[in-house]
Order: sequence, then structure tokens, then C-alpha cells
Amino acid sequence: MTFVERGIVFDCAGDRLIGVLAEPSGTATDLGIVIVVGGPQYRAGSHRQFVHLSRALAAQGWPVLRFDYRGMGDSEGLARTFENIDEDIRAAIDALTDSCGSVRRVALWGLCDGASAAMMYAGTDARVAALVLANPWVRDPQTEAITQVKHYYGGRLLSGAFWRKLVSGGVDVGAATRETARAFARAFGPGRTHEQVQTFQQRMLAGLRTHQGPKLLLLSGNDLTAKEFLERVGRESTWSAGLEGPNCERLDFSEADHTFSRADWKAAVAAGVGRWLART
Repeated sequence: MTFVERGIVFDCAGDRLIGVLAEPSGTATDLGIVIVVGGPQYRAGSHRQFVHLSRALAAQGWPVLRFDYRGMGDSEGLARTFENIDEDIRAAIDALTDSCGSVRRVALWGLCDGASAAMMYAGTDARVAALVLANPWVRDPQTEAITQVKHYYGGRLLSGAFWRKLVSGGVDVGAATRETARAFARAFGPGRTHEQVQTFQQRMLAGLRTHQGPKLLLLSGNDLTAKEFLERVGRESTWSAGLEGPNCERLDFSEADHTFSRADWKAAVAAGVGRWLART
């Protein structure tokens, strides 16, 4: 299917935001896609990831808007973190529905902390019909340390290159021992109380519970952020309960890195998301 791309400018709390809309020719679908960029980065994404994604999805028949939230890229306003872009996401949805007359519902597509922002926002806007969450960001010191111990240090102990370097004197044994001990202490020391859990994680959970539409998880096999997300889901029933049931599906990309940097990984993501959207 052919599509056209055009730049659009829209308002968010008095600041001008810049986006690029990829719109299929002759389509009348009522579902569009808003890409929530993780970051901090602008609307093109690492290695033009979101350019490729929006074009591939538009070629499948879905209108797609990628945009710079306030303080990023070409948009006006003060810089802000993913925890504070609810107004920006709402303005982008308004811009998409205004620009594409048939669109009444949206799927939010987010990577890393963009996925986290999408989860936080989803329960606040009835127009959000679906969520596509790529390697969501749930970082805290304890889960980060557990992930490092299991997937980084464990991998080093099984690596022949590490042992050859150790025998040849290429490893500072004292420093490595201290670093490993600190990681184990962070991982398996006393956990934080419920009151100390970071606010953005609580908001993500609230959005997960409130949003009743379908959800698609995209998880990279070669990515500590994805592994940390799975670690949290496996350890905490509140997370696993929100990601169970027929409304939640998962696609694994066993060799992919955090941003799906290879062309075949990008193509597989776009194809998988398109098939899922068509089914749901």
C-alpha cells in the first residue's frame, strides 16, 4: 500500500510540537498509531528506528504519528523526563485524530521508557485502544543488580575468553571481586518497602490495571532492560497478574538488541505488530 509523509505542528500547553505523519493512501481505518519515543532521543530514533517502523506500518495500512515531546528534537518547551509527558501524548493523539478524519482510536507504541510512559498514560484516555510495549523500563537498584548478577556475571563465569584473560593477568582480580561483591549485596540485600517503590512504577502498574484493551509485549533476548522487566514480572504477582490473559500477547526476538538495530529485526518487529493489530 502506498502512503504519504508530512510534517505537522501542534500545540501542547502553549508550546509547539513537531511530528511526522505517515498516512496510507485511500485508507479509512479508525485505528491509528502514536509512537512514544524512548530516550532521551528525537522522533527518528536510534539508527532511524522509528522512521523505518512508521513507514512499514503505514505501508500495511495504519496511519502513524511519530513526534518530539516538549524539550526534545524540534519541539518547543522545557526538557522533561518520560514521567512527565502525559500532556504531550494527549496532544499527539489529538493531532493524529484531527489530521486523519477516520481515526477515532489509537495504539500507543513505546520503546524502553517510552513504553513506560505509554503504560502510565493508557488508563487516562479512552481513545487508547491498544498498547505495544517494547522492552519496558522498570529500573530500580535491586532489580538492576539481580539482572546483572544473573545475566552478566553468570555469563562471564561461563566465558572462555574471561578465564583466558584471568590466567594471563588481564583481569584485576581485586577490583573484579569487589565489584561482584557489591552487585551481590545490591541484588540480595534487604529490599525496599512498598512505600519506597518509585512513583513511575506504581503509575505503570495502575495503567496496566486500568487499561482493558489488548497489549503486545516485544522483548529482545540480548537486552538487560528486557531481562530486568521479566525479572520483576516473575518476582511480583502484581505485575504478572496485569500481563496475563487473552488480552496480552508476547513476541520474543531472541538475538535482538535493545533497539532492534539490524534491518531484519526492524522488519520482524513491524511485521509482527502489523499482524497483531490486524487480529485485534
